[in-house]
Amino acid sequence: MLPTRRHVLAALVASSFATALPAAASDRADPQTLRVALLPDENAATIIQNAQPLKEFLAERLGRDVEILVTTDYSSMIEAMRFGRIEVGYFGPLSYVMAKSRAPEIEPFGVGVVDGSPTYRSILIANAEGPVKGYEDIRGKPFAFGDQASTSSHLAPRTVLAKAGLKGDSDYKVVHLGKHDAVARAVAAGQVPAGGLSESIYEVLVERGKVDASKIRVLGYSDPLPNYPLTMQGYLVPELKEAIRSAFLDIDNPEILELFRVERLDPTDDAAYDVLREMAEILEINLAKAN
Repeated sequence: MLPTRRHVLAALVASSFATALPAAASDRADPQTLRVALLPDENAATIIQNAQPLKEFLAERLGRDVEILVTTDYSSMIEAMRFGRIEVGYFGPLSYVMAKSRAPEIEPFGVGVVDGSPTYRSILIANAEGPVKGYEDIRGKPFAFGDQASTSSHLAPRTVLAKAGLKGDSDYKVVHLGKHDAVARAVAAGQVPAGGLSESIYEVLVERGKVDASKIRVLGYSDPLPNYPLTMQGYLVPELKEAIRSAFLDIDNPEILELFRVERLDPTDDAAYDVLREMAEILEINLAKAN
């Protein structure tokens, strides 16, 4: 029996899908433009401007276009990684484990080293002339955090307070200001009596004159935290994954390393971030559902 016109059209449509789907999958696994997202912990325009040397280095090293992105907040970065809108992400430790809980294929491959260590700390601060002299003085008062998905500006200082017998929203008022620098400025200005942020970001803010250290009282520090991980999509072709890993771990340009606030980048793996999962358990945070 000769094929009808409808049979021919159906065959052509089926053929087009058969050829189109592998191409789309190939584009996803081996994209011509590599999208790299950096943490939204400071002004986005400043981060993108400072990242131009990184963009040029990666483009030359990988032989493809590179786009630097800064999402509006940690949650949107997690979702961008989850739904394949970025190929490489520089996460905070907590936002990484949150992303990993929702998209298990994400792979950490690099971690920043500072002063010879792949760890950092959260610093808890208070206004020097304010009512908070120690942790117990926080009771009944506001305490400022950064983004809800931040390690050193939320999870870590909140864990420190929990160990001191202070539970958020019952023993003190939880205030989220979004970014680390906003926390430091608000505390220095007396807008909130105390807050927590990354120690390294605080030191940079003081060094650059954006925060007056004389207006700050240091309350304490968190335990060491695994530093920020570089991650990539697990579905990328092996050759590209190895090229990305090698490119980042070979970076020795001080200007680029300054973007990450590190002296070098070392290899890492998922197990290094189990401590964050333990902290989340202490605070009864469901990482797969947290915002």
